[in-house]
Amino acid sequence: MKSMDFDYIIVGAGSAGCILADRLSESGQHSVLLLEAGGADSSFWFKVPVGFTKTYYNPQYNWMYYSEPEAQLKQRKLYCPRGKVQGGSGSINAMIYVRGQPHDFDDWARAGNRGWGFRDVLPYFRRVESHWAGNTEYHGADGKIAISSMKDGAHAICKTFLQGAQQAGYALTDDINGPRYEGATIYDINARNGERSSSSFEYLHPALSRKNLRVERDVTVHRVIFDGKRATGVMATRRGEALQFRAKREVILSAGAVDTPKLLQLSGVGERALLAKHGIDVVHELPAVGKNLQDHLCVSFYYRATVKTLNDDLRSLFGKVKAGLRYLTVRKGPLSMSVNQSGGFFKGDAREAEPNMQLYFNPLSYRIPKSSKAQLEPEPYSGFLLCFNPCRPTSRGSIEIGSNRVEDAAKIHINALTTEKDLLEAVQGSKLIRRIMGTSALRGITAEEISPGPDVKSDEALLDYFRDQSGSIYHLCGSCAMGPDAATSVVDERLRVHGIDSLRIVDASIFPNITSGNLNAPTMMVAEKGADMILGDAQAADARASTPAELTAAV
Repeated sequence: MKSMDFDYIIVGAGSAGCILADRLSESGQHSVLLLEAGGADSSFWFKVPVGFTKTYYNPQYNWMYYSEPEAQLKQRKLYCPRGKVQGGSGSINAMIYVRGQPHDFDDWARAGNRGWGFRDVLPYFRRVESHWAGNTEYHGADGKIAISSMKDGAHAICKTFLQGAQQAGYALTDDINGPRYEGATIYDINARNGERSSSSFEYLHPALSRKNLRVERDVTVHRVIFDGKRATGVMATRRGEALQFRAKREVILSAGAVDTPKLLQLSGVGERALLAKHGIDVVHELPAVGKNLQDHLCVSFYYRATVKTLNDDLRSLFGKVKAGLRYLTVRKGPLSMSVNQSGGFFKGDAREAEPNMQLYFNPLSYRIPKSSKAQLEPEPYSGFLLCFNPCRPTSRGSIEIGSNRVEDAAKIHINALTTEKDLLEAVQGSKLIRRIMGTSALRGITAEEISPGPDVKSDEALLDYFRDQSGSIYHLCGSCAMGPDAATSVVDERLRVHGIDSLRIVDASIFPNITSGNLNAPTMMVAEKGADMILGDAQAADARASTPAELTAAV
């Protein structure tokens, strides 16, 4: 069995892991090992913003997980794609850059996590960004992730959506990541000159030449190794070869909201009854591992248009070739942007204290394929879609191992629509879409509502449509939540696993509550802040170790 020693071992080269690998190795003082179960992000499609259509059902780059049957969604299993490649889900997502609303993070602090309020995390958001607005109170211009606006390139009917939102009484905002986050907007994306700007491309790739950083791909980590209650390394395999890696300082789990709790459970850290069920010895009982799972559920309303849409540009072979040539020559056109071009944050009801709905207006209408061999293809007519998801669902699910074998996927229980609030918001969001679509601006470009259709009017019918057609928007988080109480959380405010030394979690699984919006931006923020904590704790430990014993005793 091969065995190697490093200061830090990071499990998972996703949006967070790539940032950690860069930040922990940049001083040259620490040896860092980054382990990734997938391969390199060398394919051309990882650079192209709409390349996610090629990886959406590709088992080479995607774990292609499914939830367990959802009781409140007609026993449907929801598709939960997760990145299986360097860059993780940040390499296969649709690239919408949304931080979340300030009160999301203030709620983290109110839950007992000091240093995680919005004003605390804002400097780390700014550190991530090379933003189109430059250096401002809300944005940074010197970060590694390029943030671009789609205002100049968005399809013309996106402006019609903005007009419709105004006619419905909603404000417009130029920057939903700035001081005015409420309202309709053209979204920003993490892209540089028409190419995906992921943490892998911007943080990890430039760091790969460092002698103190080692990246091992196609490595499956089976479990964390412990010496008593201290994490000392990991056991892994690659193509049948057993591997052991030892950590002199810390093991850091960044495998995501599904596989981080799975790995903890396989390692003997979790709920005692679950571990016993699968014959796993308990290293440390931590009942909240895998609990508190949250996700955004989204449903789409489909429309036939009276004007040309992206369906017309991308449906034919000629249109695809034309768009491809434009992208290859000048990095412009629909392939250089996300298909989710406009939307924003809205109050589904004027009595709401904060915006509680996120909308996506898409100048392309397509159906999610039922087969893993199918591709995302435009509908055979001029069309568009408008979809919504409630920002802060209160239903809570779980991640549980289904066996003691790492090869077996964890059981994902989203547990959707199990609270009264979530049921009400499913109807509220549907009515919000109808309200905006009923404006003269949008009626002027609409031939008909294809689905759910004009006959679906009552609250009961709208809720039934949501139960039948909604799906995960792939924002799983919270399954190793941060909090002060080991009975209800997994990590403390410094991301250390409760009751275990030298083990941290740095990924979206630590979110105490889901943020309002897409998760990639806050996940990268967590990684930047987590890296500061890890390095700060190491510096403090080194200072204590170098202090003479007699001086320590005197103090």
